[in-house]
Amino acid sequence: MWNNNLQTLLVGITMAAGISLSACDGSKKEVVQEEEIASDTTSAQPAVSEPVPASPDLDGADVDQGTPVSYDISTWSSNKVKPLKIDELDRIKSTFGKVVGTDENSLDYASNTASKYRFMAADAPYLDLVDSEKYLELGWYYANPTDSDKEKEVSRDHAKKSYKLARQLMSDDGGKLIADILNGQIIKNKTIGEQKVELAKCEFYSCMLVLNKSGVKADDS
Repeated sequence: MWNNNLQTLLVGITMAAGISLSACDGSKKEVVQEEEIASDTTSAQPAVSEPVPASPDLDGADVDQGTPVSYDISTWSSNKVKPLKIDELDRIKSTFGKVVGTDENSLDYASNTASKYRFMAADAPYLDLVDSEKYLELGWYYANPTDSDKEKEVSRDHAKKSYKLARQLMSDDGGKLIADILNGQIIKNKTIGEQKVELAKCEFYSCMLVLNKSGVKADDS
């Protein structure tokens, strides 16, 4: 009896142990499977790369914008000038210094035959005077903020001489005209200081002042 009971007890313990081991083994398999699934899912996802900073040259944030050219107009306006008439060519040329080159087969603003007088060497920022039967034109290099200090200095000197001539031809209103175009204004078909201004502007590295010799007409503005 005792043996039968002992036998029954041993059988029960063995079965219980088998079930427990089976359950434990099943749990381990499930854990391993879950880990494998998680690993497969992670490896299947595309790698996320770190954002690449934009090139400073593309967005312009670090591009050197240069220093704009400054014009000491208040000092220029304090200088006295002698009035000139538009047909006094020799005196007008003397305002800009020595002529270094002359082109007798040039063209004026309206493509009429004209004479061009150059006051700068070919490799320097230009300063030109164009004279024809109908027009007197002044043109000079308009320095950009990114130009060299030397180029800015030469351009500033050109503007100063042009300012002087404008005052000689059109009084203080002529000086204001040059100041306005240096600040970006464009003047067309206006009478200033009793002088007919066909066009005056500074843009794209160039300043120009075109005066019509035909006489004064009513202001078209």
